[in-house]
Formats: sequence, C-alpha cells, structure tokens
Amino acid sequence: MRARSIIAVLASTLVLLNSLPAILAQSAATSSSVLPPGADVRPVTDDYYGTKVADPYRYMENLKDQEVQAWMKAQNDYTRSVLAEIARRQQLLARIRELDQSGPQVGATRLPTGLYLIWKQLPGEDTAKLYLRQGLSGEDRLLADPERIVISAANRAKGKGKNTLGIAALSDDGRYVAVAVIPGGAENDTELHVMETATGRETGDVILRAVGQEIGYPYWLPDNRSFVYGRYQNLSSGSPVTEEAQKYRAYLHVLGTDPESDLAVFGHGVVPSIEVNPSLIACVQIQPGSRYALGVLNGSTTRNSAYYIAPVDALGKSNARWRKVADFSDGVTSAAVHGDDLYLLTYKNAPRFEVVRTDARKPDLATAETVVPSSDAVVQSIQPAQDALYVQLLDGGISRVQQVPYGPHPQVEELTLPFKGSAFVGADPRLPGALLYLTSWTMAYRIYLYDPGTKQVTDTKLQPRDLRDSPADIESLEVKVRSYDGTLVPLSITRPKALKRDGSNPTLLEGYGAYGTSIPAYFEPVRLAWYERGGVYAVCHVRGGGEYGEEWHLAGKGGNKPNTWRDFIACAQYLIAQKYTSPARLAGQGGSAGGILIGRAITERPDLFAAAVINVGMLDAVRSETTSNGETNIPEFGSTKTEEGFKALYAMSAYHHVRDGTAYPAVLLTTGINDPRVEPWMPAKMTARLQAATTSGKPVLLRIDYGGGHGGGGGARAAQERLADSWSFILWQVGVPEFQPHR
Repeated sequence: MRARSIIAVLASTLVLLNSLPAILAQSAATSSSVLPPGADVRPVTDDYYGTKVADPYRYMENLKDQEVQAWMKAQNDYTRSVLAEIARRQQLLARIRELDQSGPQVGATRLPTGLYLIWKQLPGEDTAKLYLRQGLSGEDRLLADPERIVISAANRAKGKGKNTLGIAALSDDGRYVAVAVIPGGAENDTELHVMETATGRETGDVILRAVGQEIGYPYWLPDNRSFVYGRYQNLSSGSPVTEEAQKYRAYLHVLGTDPESDLAVFGHGVVPSIEVNPSLIACVQIQPGSRYALGVLNGSTTRNSAYYIAPVDALGKSNARWRKVADFSDGVTSAAVHGDDLYLLTYKNAPRFEVVRTDARKPDLATAETVVPSSDAVVQSIQPAQDALYVQLLDGGISRVQQVPYGPHPQVEELTLPFKGSAFVGADPRLPGALLYLTSWTMAYRIYLYDPGTKQVTDTKLQPRDLRDSPADIESLEVKVRSYDGTLVPLSITRPKALKRDGSNPTLLEGYGAYGTSIPAYFEPVRLAWYERGGVYAVCHVRGGGEYGEEWHLAGKGGNKPNTWRDFIACAQYLIAQKYTSPARLAGQGGSAGGILIGRAITERPDLFAAAVINVGMLDAVRSETTSNGETNIPEFGSTKTEEGFKALYAMSAYHHVRDGTAYPAVLLTTGINDPRVEPWMPAKMTARLQAATTSGKPVLLRIDYGGGHGGGGGARAAQERLADSWSFILWQVGVPEFQPHR
C-alpha cells in the first residue's frame, strides 16, 4: 500500500463532530433489520491446575465442519452487507486506490556486474513482478510474473486464490533465479520455481512445501547449479495439524533432479552429533563468495538462534564437519562472514546488543573481540559488504548506520543520512558500500546508495518520487507516556498540522508488542486518505517489542505480557488527556500477535474505545498450542503444560476475558481463510463470544478473505478493499456524519 496529499478538515465540521452525541454510531449500528447469524453455545470446560476454563464455541475449531463453514460464510456475508451500507465508503476506497496507484512501488537488490534485482508493482497492477536491470538507468527486463507462473496441480486443486511472489535468489553467476510463489497467501503451500534469467523460461525445477519466509531462503552454492533451501515435511493424510510446522530440515537441490529425492543437509535427525528439537526451524545460510556455510536452529518466534559452521564444499557429504559456534544461551541473533572472520550480533550481557568478531575456523565466543560495543542505541542488524560491515542501530526511534571496517580494532564511522527516520541496510559481500532504504512518518520510502570511496549518500532514483511523497501539511512527533507502573513508553503521533486539540479528532492508535519486533517509522501514502478526514494516527511502542532492546522485549513476554496492553491503554489515556481525541472518537488496532494487545485492551477497558479493528488476531491463547503454528510460539507466550505457562496464556487470552452484559466497542475482526499462522477459528470464536456478550448495541463483524492468508495474499485491490472497510467502519463508529450508513 502507498498514498499521498492532504486536505485539512473544516473547523465547522470539527465543531459539528464534537457536538454529536456518542449514541449516533450506536443507533446507526442497529438501524438494519437484518442481524448477524447466531452461534450455538456448546460449552466445553477444561481444568487447568484447579482453574476451570469454559469454552462455549470449541466446536468452531473444526473448520472442516459444514455447519461451521456455513456460519462463517453467513457472518462474512452479513459483514459485507453492513460495510456496503456505509456512506462514502466507495469514495474512500476510490481515494485509497488513487493514492496507492500514484506511482510504481519498487524494491531492489544490488548485484555484481552492475545488475539490480527489482521487485516492482506498477500503478493498476494487482501484484509485484520480478525484473532484472543492468545499471541504475537501464531498462527493466521481466523475470517472473506471478499471474503467469503455473503452480502445481496439487495447489491448483486447492483453489487458494491469487499467486504472489515471495523471496527470490539469484545464482552467483546470474544465470538462474529461484523464486517463491505463494498461492492465495497460503504460506505452507509455497512453491519454489527456478528460471533462466536470459530467457525467463522455467527449468522445470519446482519444489513443493517450500518455506516461503526468510528462514527458508534459497542460498546458491558456488557451482551455480545447486542451492540449499527449507521445506516442510510431507505429511500423510490425517496427520495432526500440530505436525505441520515440526521437524524442519534444510535440503540440497541440484538442478535437473527430482526435488522429492533432495538430500537433507541440516536439521531434525540429519546430523547425528546435533540433536534438534522437533519444534525448531533449521536452515543453512551461505554468503556469496564465502567458503563457509552456517547452520541455524531457531524457535521461529525466538530472536536468538543456535549457530553451527561447516565448509561449503562439505554440504551433502556424509562427513560434513559442523562445528558449534553459539548455543541459544549465547543470545546470538545474526551472523556474517568475511574471509575467515565471523561476526556475531548478540544480546548476552548486552541487552541493547553488541557485535563481536571471532575466527570462523575455530570460533570461540569466550575470546571474541567486541567491535561494536553496547550503548544506549539498539544494534538491530549487521550486513557484510566488500569494504566493511554495515551496522544498523535504533536510537530513540531514529535509525543510524555505521560503517565498521574489517579486522581488529576498527575505527567505526557514522554515515550521514539524508533525513531522520527509519533506515534499512542492504549489502552484498562482493560489492563495496550499501543500499539504504529510508523512510519516516512523513517522508516516503526512497532507495539511496552509499559509496565508501566518496563517503556520499546519493538517491538511486530506483523508487520514483512524487510531489505528494513528503506532504507539507502533515507533522509527526515523538513523546513518552507514563504507563500504569511508571515506565515511560514511546508514542509516535502523526497528524495534520491544522489539527485542533479539542477532543474531536478521529484517532487510530496501533500497537504490536511481541517477539522483540519494533514498529519503525514509515510513510504509507494511502494514510493521507485518513489525514484528509482530520484523522490522527498514533503508534504505541509497547513492551514486548524491541524498541529498547532485549530488556524491553522480556518486559512484555510470557508472564509479563499484561504490560503490553496496559502500555497501550496508557497511550490511549494520554491521547484523550491531551485532547487529541476522546473515547467517542478513538479506535484501537492490532494484528496477529498484536491481537493480544487490542483484544485485551478492549476487554480490560472497553470504555476507552469507540471501535477496534483486530486483524488475523491471536485471541484464544489458551488453545494456541493446538494449532499448526502453536508449538513454535511456546518460547514467546508459554505452554499450558506448565502452571506458570497456563497462567500467562490465560491472562493474555482475550476470548476468555469477554464478560456477559458488558458494553463493548464496535469491533471488526478480519481473517484469511488460508492463514497458517493464526487459524481462522480464533477470530470466529471471538466474534461469536462478543456478539453474545455485548450490550452496547454496536456491531461486532467478522470479515473473511477467502482468497488470502495471514498477510493478505489477494493482491493490491484486495488490500485496498480491506483498508477501506477498516477505515470506513472506524469513521462510522466515531461519529463522522458523512460515514453514517444509508439505512
């Protein structure tokens, strides 16, 4: 999504909004004579360590049941009919599409011989395509179009929906590219297709059940005829759903051979001397030009990994010599190789991270040299280039980038960036310098190139500019909000400059708070459609994220999870106290693991919000272990197999904290039917429970994307529809007159 330009809201309209009674949205919500379909209550009660937990809609977990399918479809049909009645929804959608299609959207990777691998989505196109470009000013040559790639008969039979591109890896000689194709957002059905770059023709190498995320990224070997990749196991019919994401292995594929005969080279049960827990993800990473391969074991949701190292030329041989580099207790989150030097990013004894260097031939963390010491800034990533290691840091919400020369006792140099905001680094160990991907809350994404020879940062023009990319009438500010326990929590606020702080402004507060993941400052052009209606957009950087390093993550993890939604509540109270908005004008939003945050915020303080949007939200944490993605989430959230873990999961489970006879805000819950990460029955159960419990008269709606998964997958037009539905729903519920339903 993208977007541009802004219209200030008339003062008279703001006065009118402020005078409208809060009952306006409630009466509009009940104006339709049609009601959502009811759900039967069939309670199941579990006893966890003496605590009896009732589950009135357990039967909905069987998504294959025709009754459940019929109820979900009826709910979705009802939701679509209600949203269609919102006045100005179509105009808002048209504006979102206009902003989103105002220019091409480009991603780029720099390669040797002047090549650039380009992901590009042109205005009017539904999905991004993959191109090759010779030089910055060269013509783009199409490599892969997801709409033209023919997926396997097995996946076609499933009818998942529109194909989208995932990861792509070019062989070192540039002759082949391995591309991940994701059908309908169903990540577990990802296919790897190999193509000739000269002709764009497929080689016939098609790998099913590929891991389409970064952990399964294909890495080519120096022979340019083979690569390592991650793949799910081939389960027999009737296998438990919890087995889907278990026993990961990394495989070696040689072009022209049968992928089902590929040799496992690392992972569960592969290397006799390395015992691998079935829930761990295993992958092999190889940097171009390096003599070493890194074997990585990760808990999928954990930041730290166990690392092993072996010669690249030993892969696929029975005598592969894997040497341990780091265990989970060492807190290593990333690694980079330069010659025989191994650089590691770790938070052990350094909660905001540090970078250390050891000998790749005989790695020893105990004697490793610290090359980037821990400081107030959080070290986020390391990227090896030909000339130096490039280090990305987060300092008070603003990115910094450092150039760290190779060798002992380096003299670190800070790069001067064109503007303050978020900077992401892309480097290639065969090339000097780095690409810098920059954006901020008020500046659109741009791609710069740092030249270590001249020490200059220049705009590559890979991402074309638009006059609306840096709107003059929008501003952002960073504040710190005192949470319930005195902790200062960062809050980012973006708003129209002409905005009056009189409590009348439609305000959307968003948060996440899991896995140590930070929400960076970023400009989304389509958000201008929100600002044009006088809207305020705020992001609460709650505990559980990584804004202040590993300590901040741990403070919102497992048994500390209540800090996450209570920080969010504190930020909501701040926006109200500072008169940016009022409870009748405030909406909250969270998605995926952020569903815990927004779900518990509205169940703990329903009076603070007029509306909430919960996208693919984790809402029944107590039952999460029964899902395909549940085991991998245990390190982050806990397990019912222990009393401590159960108490943590129960506390964060919004579904189990819905109380009958409570006036809940209006809630829009969304899901993708192909979602393998948060299964669709979670939003379904929460919808049924809220509909039965609320006394506010405000709508509780379930929106299902039958062609998408966890991150969408239905293409740009589907994403634009989802956004228009969410914002028009919020604007209706916060009482904006022109968004009240026709009936």
